[in-house]
Amino acid sequence: MPRKMLIDTDMGSDDAVALIMALRHSDIEVIAVTTTYGNVARAQATRNALVVADLCGVSVPVHSGVERPLVRPFRDATWFHGGDGLGDLNLPEPLTPPAEEHAVNAIIAAAEQNPGLMIVTLGPLTNLALAVLQAPHIIPLIDRCVVMGGAACTYGNITPAAEYNIWCDPEAARQVFLSGLPVEMVGWEFCIGEHALSNDEIAAVNAIGTPLADFALRCNRVAIEAYHTQTREHGLSLPDPVAMAIAIDPTIATQSSLHYVEVETQSELTRGLTLVDKLDVAEDTRNRDVWAQAISAGKNVRVTWEIDIPRWKALLMACLR
Repeated sequence: MPRKMLIDTDMGSDDAVALIMALRHSDIEVIAVTTTYGNVARAQATRNALVVADLCGVSVPVHSGVERPLVRPFRDATWFHGGDGLGDLNLPEPLTPPAEEHAVNAIIAAAEQNPGLMIVTLGPLTNLALAVLQAPHIIPLIDRCVVMGGAACTYGNITPAAEYNIWCDPEAARQVFLSGLPVEMVGWEFCIGEHALSNDEIAAVNAIGTPLADFALRCNRVAIEAYHTQTREHGLSLPDPVAMAIAIDPTIATQSSLHYVEVETQSELTRGLTLVDKLDVAEDTRNRDVWAQAISAGKNVRVTWEIDIPRWKALLMACLR
């Protein structure tokens, strides 16, 4: 029986590939997509989600959500994904309109109606933070909460300290991380180096020859250039599809462990830092005041440390066929 999934997304070009993976996988039933600001403005994200669902030939409700962080100004990532978030392909208007219900209410309703729901977040966490603040009773109804975000004990992609999704709304991320949700953090580090698609692997996707494989590459044409500008590496960086691969098949995460994780919200220098207590030093009495909320929440995040790179790429290829 397919596992039920809700996807919360800011629908840039890598989000599009992740959404294709979920909509195309026989073991997953996407019951709703909720959209937010991030890679692009919320309205554009909603349009993009509807367009991708059309391309997959799948009818799924797409709920438009919040349009800015809880307390901070919004800064998009169109420089990486293109002005429309999908490589400036000038795609036609979607065939169906968005659902009327607001994304926050849709998340609450989905959890209430589908105990054991899996939530996968691919953008800033504002929608989910507001949902658990308004309806904390949904927390035990959610079986997994796979978060593409953060950077575990390494550098970020928007500042030296932080990954973009968490940096966008660190207050929301902190709320989610300390809420009691079963958060699984899949950090930015799994989309660089060998985790990214090499030029040969991009050619292999192109050789698949299906409309979805073609779209997956075309919508990332701006991202391929931006990735090289950012890292000096050649290839296609796909953070959201890596997280989706782990959501679909948890064994792709070959090493993970539970830890206290805090999110920095006070310092502008390290805003959005995901501070992972890998050695459990928070339990030292000398640190308890600083880590009080994390300790009261218990070890709150399952942190991904290593993944099976060939298997994540094989899963991607299978979905694009």
